[in-house]
Amino acid sequence: MVPSRKRKLAFDPQAFLARIGRGRKIVSVQKGGTVFSQGDACDAVFYVQAGRVKLTVTSSTGKEATIGILGTGDFFGEDSLVAQHIRMGTATALVDCTLMRIEKAAMLKVLHSEHEFSDLFVEHLLAKNFRYREDLIDQLFNSSEKRLARILLLFAGFGKDGIQERTEIPKISQETLAEMVGTTRPRVSSFMNKFRKMGFIDYNGGLKVHSSLLTVVLHE
Repeated sequence: MVPSRKRKLAFDPQAFLARIGRGRKIVSVQKGGTVFSQGDACDAVFYVQAGRVKLTVTSSTGKEATIGILGTGDFFGEDSLVAQHIRMGTATALVDCTLMRIEKAAMLKVLHSEHEFSDLFVEHLLAKNFRYREDLIDQLFNSSEKRLARILLLFAGFGKDGIQERTEIPKISQETLAEMVGTTRPRVSSFMNKFRKMGFIDYNGGLKVHSSLLTVVLHE
């Protein structure tokens, strides 16, 4: 049996495109552009080849909540594969993005015919479900400071492929961070200043997150 890590590394999006044939295309979305909006028809799944995408939901009263940030190698729009006719949220490009758009029929066909890809996609769905469960627990039991630290660590890629630092994370507003944390922008600003003074983050041409920020999440 091939370990899941090796299977993921072996997945080649270009080879996948060649196998699918019709029903897929590459789309470019500029920073701030909308991939799809809440209420749009559910007709395709998207794969992030490069960039960052923000998923949000807006209530009937106009209140918006950020439910996820996706990066290279992630899928989104999977609701099109079930008995769902309209999008339940909005997908927006946080940076310039290159996406693979796969029509529903083509995606279902490849899931049935390409077993290696099917296994990878199931792993993706399980990982996303686990992440949403972690987010819910985070909201219920952790402080705003811990939730912000966890979000910054996720942006920087900590815990995804082991403990590693990335020189810079995508630019994101404190308003968006406040939405994700479930607090106010002034509180986010206060926490960010505290993290900077303690050496957990740096602002040198971009936001850099250090592994020492883990102490905020792990501290009881």
